[in-house]
Amino acid sequence: MKILLTGANGYIGMRLLPELLENGHHVICAVRDKNRLPLDPETTSKVSVVEVDFAKEVNTESFPKDIDAAYYLIHSMSGSTTDFDEIEARAAENFNKYMATTSVKQVIYLSGIVNQEQLSKHLSSRKKVEEILYQGNYKVTVLRAGIVVGSGSSSFEIIRDLCEKLPLMVAPSWLKTRIQPIAIRDVISFLYGVLNNEKCFDQSFDIGGPCVLTYKEMLQQYSKIRGLKLWIISVPVMSPRLSSYWLYFVTSTSYKLAVNLVDSMKMEVVAKDNKLQKILGIQPITYEEAIRKAFVKIEQNLVVSSWKDSLVAGRITNLKEYIQVPKYGCLKDRKILKVENPEKVLDNIWAIGGKKGWYYGNTLWKLRGFMDKIVGGVGLRRGRTNPNQIYTGDALDFWRVLYADKENKRLLLFAEMKLPGEAWLEFCINEKNELIQTATFRPKGIWGRLYWYTMLPFHYFIFGGMIRNISKIEEVS
Repeated sequence: MKILLTGANGYIGMRLLPELLENGHHVICAVRDKNRLPLDPETTSKVSVVEVDFAKEVNTESFPKDIDAAYYLIHSMSGSTTDFDEIEARAAENFNKYMATTSVKQVIYLSGIVNQEQLSKHLSSRKKVEEILYQGNYKVTVLRAGIVVGSGSSSFEIIRDLCEKLPLMVAPSWLKTRIQPIAIRDVISFLYGVLNNEKCFDQSFDIGGPCVLTYKEMLQQYSKIRGLKLWIISVPVMSPRLSSYWLYFVTSTSYKLAVNLVDSMKMEVVAKDNKLQKILGIQPITYEEAIRKAFVKIEQNLVVSSWKDSLVAGRITNLKEYIQVPKYGCLKDRKILKVENPEKVLDNIWAIGGKKGWYYGNTLWKLRGFMDKIVGGVGLRRGRTNPNQIYTGDALDFWRVLYADKENKRLLLFAEMKLPGEAWLEFCINEKNELIQTATFRPKGIWGRLYWYTMLPFHYFIFGGMIRNISKIEEVS
């Protein structure tokens, strides 16, 4: 079958793509920026890619027509606290316009469990998208899931941050809310199982794991598996804003996502039945098993995708706007160093950030990340998805990868921290085996220039130490 996979570079899309390819399907990956599809050369040769932003004006000229089925995996909750529902509705309406020009027979949508009369804005938006998709000229299959647990999922990473960093929690009352978590592997099994299955046409199904837990029980089970001591004190009153700040400062989530999550965490998310399990013969694994399997992937450095790499988890939404480093009106710190072993130095560059750190002044980098969190930035907690591989679009602590080409020996980062201007950090190795490290800052007004010159003494030591340590052949602790 020829299958359109929207959101192909998202958390779910990156997990579903290998399943589709392994079963012999031809996949057309629909992404806003084809440079942000982090695939190895072998996988890239097996797929087709189409650039399309479903939230913008419809242009069907270059859109493929001979499609048998499509997965609709477009969500915008992380990008806004106010109008994400309007964006999601517009994207679904435009999706229908595109589909009207194709031969698509089935569309599969991953939604949220909506079994309460009063819904959060997030879940109301999911339900609205369902209604829009049902207006299309195709058969619809809707899968409604609650919390998805897997390496790199937002829910898993938030639970991980809370338990690993806070042995004592003063927590809001919504920790008593019941939910039905489901493992990412089971979500993928259900998504693939309904494909071209006529029993599932024009049907909506709740999917969940075998355990119904409260958020508190999820935290306690995680801590038990990890061998951590955890004490939770629930307080009867904690405003949504305070709860959002609590999540934002303790975890790696963005403030926008924290606000929307808190809004939804008050809603009970429990499947009304398990009829799809019976239709497909799938027996979901427990929450405990899902946690254990997630850590197997993490410990083996096999995390396929992470919610942190989504552009809406940061400051910028379009890499193309920043890929050209400006030449005029900028302040620069440029350093050049001859290197003896370019390949090893390149490996050092590709290992930057995350647990590896920034090669010099890591305490100062952490302090800068903390200060960024205080003023509403992304902070340093995002880390990186893989310790050795970097792809265009990846989140790398409080930087975003604009360009990563190891063959051409160039890495370009853009700062997503709060700044009175815009900042780029570039590493490249030229034909003379010179490592060139360039920090570029385009200040915004007088405050931008004051910021740069105030930081100059720190830049002298930090950037100087960084290039020296990166150029060393031995590993830097």
